[in-house]
Amino acid sequence: MSQKVPSNITAKINFFQKIWLEVKLVLRLMKDKRVNLWIKLLPLGAFIYWIVPDLIPGPIDDAMVMWLGFYLFIELCPPDVVAEHRQALLRVTSGEWHEAKVTDSDPQVVDAEFQDLDK
Repeated sequence: MSQKVPSNITAKINFFQKIWLEVKLVLRLMKDKRVNLWIKLLPLGAFIYWIVPDLIPGPIDDAMVMWLGFYLFIELCPPDVVAEHRQALLRVTSGEWHEAKVTDSDPQVVDAEFQDLDK
């Protein structure tokens, strides 16, 4: 079974970020030479199923096949390799957003006007 992401990290990640992380994880595992070539056929087959028109119309069956293919692929990959790639994807620098403080005496701020000389 694959390594689970710590709950303190997943609590800060929304649904779409989790999906994007799983897609990036699959892409990283597809490039990794330590993963068996036959196992790499799972997400490839799911992707081909998604592209090729099928007999059952609708996006739900395509999404289920993609999810199942990706899930089985991650589960069948070596757990230590999956954990290594998960940690690399979740490695982020924590920080806070601050608005720039601009003062009149700030030497980097230039007050100027634009004039189009071509007219």
